[in-house]
Amino acid sequence: MSKKLSFSTALATMFGVGLIPFAPGTFGSLAAFGLYMILPAMYAGIWVWLFPILIAGLALLSVRLCYKAEQVLGEDAGSIVLDELWGYFVATLFLPHSWLIGLYAFVLFRAFDITKPFPIYRSQRLTKGWGVVIDDILAGVYANILLQILIRIYPNFFAI
Repeated sequence: MSKKLSFSTALATMFGVGLIPFAPGTFGSLAAFGLYMILPAMYAGIWVWLFPILIAGLALLSVRLCYKAEQVLGEDAGSIVLDELWGYFVATLFLPHSWLIGLYAFVLFRAFDITKPFPIYRSQRLTKGWGVVIDDILAGVYANILLQILIRIYPNFFAI
């Protein structure tokens, strides 16, 4: 019996990216990196301050979408990758926009998302879609903090 994919499920799987049979979270993060690369204007001017509000609002909406997708795909199913999108974009907030920063954000975000240091692992216990989204937001925060520090210590490494 196949499960019917709703619009919520299609969004939560990023239109099928999460249905890739291996490493769906990595592919979801790669899709986020690709989107980051084509949206450079979002990181300039007034968007610098509006973009975090947009991310927060869409991440909150994603909690509901991910919860609905969990009802079809299973609790915290690996195919739900919309949370990777918002976690990755949190990892890039308030950083210079470049392919190198984007690449390091991808690597660090994936590292924190996979290893789940405290309190990321515990945040997954939250229910109704919250655990799905919050752990990726926290992984993005960790990656962002580390990148902010590294850029200040060694800006030449990032070609800034």
